[in-house]
Amino acid sequence: MTNLRGKTIFITGGSRGIGRAIALKAAADGANVAIAAKTNEPHPKLPGTIQTVAREIEAIGGKALPLQLDVRRDDDIRVAVAKALSRQLERGASCGSNICGYAAAVACRH
Repeated sequence: MTNLRGKTIFITGGSRGIGRAIALKAAADGANVAIAAKTNEPHPKLPGTIQTVAREIEAIGGKALPLQLDVRRDDDIRVAVAKALSRQLERGASCGSNICGYAAAVACRH
């Protein structure tokens, strides 16, 4: 796998399932992870929230940014991507973002 150290990965659907697995693997490989999903508060029947995954990432030494969004809403996507990029730019590093579970990708170098 490509070295992800210092990269930022933006993952939708990151609160559970394959999105969660990708987020944890990317963090283990050194990426900063923006976890984007609808679930910010615990669901009575479904495990996982953006907050629980962020804590899991931080527990393995990674950096996480939980972002609540609904990928069906363009404004939610714009706001979440802007927050992720803003956070990354504060660190002064380049970023590569991959939106999983949605037909879009964002990449930048600053």
